[in-house]
Amino acid sequence: MLTQAARSTGAHIGAIYLLADEGDLLLMDTEIGLPAQIVKPWTRVRVNAGVPVAAAVRQRQLIWVQSHQELACRFPGTALALPYPFAAAAAPLQTGSRVWGSWVLLWPASHAHELSPYELDVINLACHELSGLLQQAADSGQPLRAAGEPRVLTLAQTQVPDPQHASAAFGYVNRLREGCVALDLEGLITFVSTTAADLLGTNVADLQGKPLWEAAAWLRDPVFEDRCRAAVVGQQITSCRARRPDGRTLQFQLYPDPSGISLRITPVLMDHATQQQPTHEPASGFGGLPRADAFYNFLHMAAALTRALNVREVIDLAADHVMPVFKAQAMAILVAEGGRMRIIGSHGYDPEVLAPFDGLPLTSPTPAEHVLRTGEPMFFANWSELRQMYPAAVHDDQMAAWAFLPLAVSDDIVGTCVLAFDQPHPFTTQECATLTTLAGLMAQALDRARLYDAKERLAHSLQTTLLPHRLPEIPGLEVVARYLPATRGVDIGGDFYDLIRLNATSAAAVIGDVQGHNMTAAALMGQVRTAIHAHAAAGASPGDVLKHTNRLLIDLDTDLFTSCLLIHLDLQLRTLCAASAGHPPPLLRPPNMPAEIIEVPAGLLLGIDPDAQYPTLQTPFPPGAVLALYTDGLVETPGTDLDHAITNLAGHLTLASYEHLQQLSGTLLDHAPHTSQRADDIALLLLEHRTNPG
Repeated sequence: MLTQAARSTGAHIGAIYLLADEGDLLLMDTEIGLPAQIVKPWTRVRVNAGVPVAAAVRQRQLIWVQSHQELACRFPGTALALPYPFAAAAAPLQTGSRVWGSWVLLWPASHAHELSPYELDVINLACHELSGLLQQAADSGQPLRAAGEPRVLTLAQTQVPDPQHASAAFGYVNRLREGCVALDLEGLITFVSTTAADLLGTNVADLQGKPLWEAAAWLRDPVFEDRCRAAVVGQQITSCRARRPDGRTLQFQLYPDPSGISLRITPVLMDHATQQQPTHEPASGFGGLPRADAFYNFLHMAAALTRALNVREVIDLAADHVMPVFKAQAMAILVAEGGRMRIIGSHGYDPEVLAPFDGLPLTSPTPAEHVLRTGEPMFFANWSELRQMYPAAVHDDQMAAWAFLPLAVSDDIVGTCVLAFDQPHPFTTQECATLTTLAGLMAQALDRARLYDAKERLAHSLQTTLLPHRLPEIPGLEVVARYLPATRGVDIGGDFYDLIRLNATSAAAVIGDVQGHNMTAAALMGQVRTAIHAHAAAGASPGDVLKHTNRLLIDLDTDLFTSCLLIHLDLQLRTLCAASAGHPPPLLRPPNMPAEIIEVPAGLLLGIDPDAQYPTLQTPFPPGAVLALYTDGLVETPGTDLDHAITNLAGHLTLASYEHLQQLSGTLLDHAPHTSQRADDIALLLLEHRTNPG
C-alpha cells in the first residue's frame, strides 16, 4: 500500500509509524526512499514532538507542508534537522476514536502548492485501508507492532532492459570522456564505467557492489555527503567538488531518482600550485559513519533537546536520538547528590539491575564514580576490559560493552551517562569524541531541566503553603474545593480560594486571581487572601472587605492587579450577598431548577483606583441549592466568547444535578478548555446548602 501510494502520487519518500503501547511514542515500521543513516534518528518520534507525523496524530487530521519555508515556520526543529527542499503530507491512521499511528509522503519541492484531488483520494483510500488492516489485526488478537528496525521497501523498476540494450548502454557510457557511477540509496555502487574507475583511482572490479565510501574513502567529506543527502531528500540535481589523495580535483554532478543517484564525474583542471596542496582524509563520525552523518545527528539531537523542559523529557529525547544511531541497548543517567550517586533516569535497563547502584557512595570504585570525579570518559569494548580495570565489578546487566560519558556543564561535572551494548563494541577514536560531545549536549539540556524541576517544586510548594490546607466545617454547608495548576511552561499562578466561618450559621466564600504566573504573584496572593480573611472575620460587608483590600494593594504599590469575588452566606436567612472586583460571575443552581448566572455588579480590579466602590447583590440561597465559584482558567480560552463559555459551564452544572459535589467538581473540570494543556491555573469552589447537616 505504501509503495502503491508513493508510485501513484509521484512521492519519492514514504514511511509508516505505529503507536507504541504506551501511546506517547511513534515507531517507524516501514520506509521507502531513505538511506538508513538518515532514517535512524527518525525511527522513534514522540507524539508531542514538532514533527508532521506526530502532529497528524495529535490533531487527527492531514498535515500538509507545501515547502521548506513552511516547514521552518510550523516545525522548526524538523526543518533544522532536514535542511533540504521538499513537500510533505502526513496523515493519521485511525478507526473511529482509535488512533493506530500515522504515515508520511514526501515530494520534490517542485510539487504544486496544494495536493490535487487525485492525490487526496489516494491518501484517503490508503488511510482507510491501512487503518482497516490494523483494526482487523487487533480484533483477531494479533495486533501489529513495530519490529524495532523499520522494514525498507523499494519501488519496483518500471522497465527492465533486455541484454542487447544493456550491452549497448554499457558501450555508450564507456566511450564517454567522463565517468559514470550508479549508486543505490545506501551508497552501494550498482554500476561503474571504466573511465569513472580510473578517475576514482581503482578498477571496476574493486568498485562494483561496494559502498562508495569504502571504495573511495577520500569521498567521506561533509560537503559531498551533504550533496548526496540533498539529492535523495530533495530529488534535485546538485553538484560539488572533491579532491583525490594525490591532489587532483573532480567535479561530481548528482542526478537522483527514488531508486538511487547517478554520478557524472569529470576532472577539474587546476594550476600546479593548487594541485600540490596537501589533502587530508576526512575523519569518520559515528563508529565508521561518514562525518556528515555526525553533523546531521548533532543537529537533530540539538534541535530535539530545545523542546525539553524537565529531566524526564531530556532523558527520553536522548534515548530516542542516541541509542538508535549507536545501536545501544540501554542507557542510564547518574548524578551526584549528598555524597552519593543517584540514578535519575534510564532506558533499556530493568529496575532491579540498577537498584544496587542507586545510592552508592561517591567513594565507591566504579567507572561512573571515576567519570563524575575526573570528567574523563571511559570506554570498555568488552567485559574483559572492564574487569581488568575494576576486578571487583559484578556482571549483572548482561551487556557486553559500555561507554561512561561525563555530563559536563562549564567546568562542572553534573553526572554520568552510561551507554551499554549487547555485543562487544570496539570504540574508534572519532566515535569516542563524538559520544563525548553528544553527552555535552545532553548535559546542557539536563542542567536546565533540573533547574526547571527544582523551581517548579519550590513554586508549587509555596503555592500549596499559601492555599488553605483544610476548609472549616460549617453545619448545613457542604464544600468542595479544587485547584489545578497550569500544565506547561508556567511555574506558579495567583489563583486562590478560601472559606471563612463567621458564626454558627454564616460563612464567607472567596475566590480570586492575581495577575501573573510567578513568585511575586504567589506572594501577593497570600497577602490578599490574608487581608480578605481578616476584614471578613471582623464583620465587614462584602463590598467593604473588597474596598479595604483594594486600598491595601494600592499602598503596596504593586504592578499586579487582582480579580476577586466575595460572597457572604446566611444559612439561617437562606440568602447570599455578593460583591465582585472584576471576577467572573458565580453560578447558582436552585433545587430542581436550571443553573443560572448571578449578575453581580462588577467593580474595578483590586489595585487600580483607591476610591473604587464595590456594590453588593443579595439573592436567595435555599436548601438544596449549589453555588459554583471559579477562576477564568475554567472558562477562558483564546478565540472563544467568554459569556458563551460561562453559559456552557452553567449548562454542565444543570445536567449534573444528580452528582454529589466531589463528582460534580470533576465533571466541571473535565469540560474546561484545553484540559490536557492548560495555559492558566484553575480554582473551583462548590458550596451546597444542606437541610440536614449530617
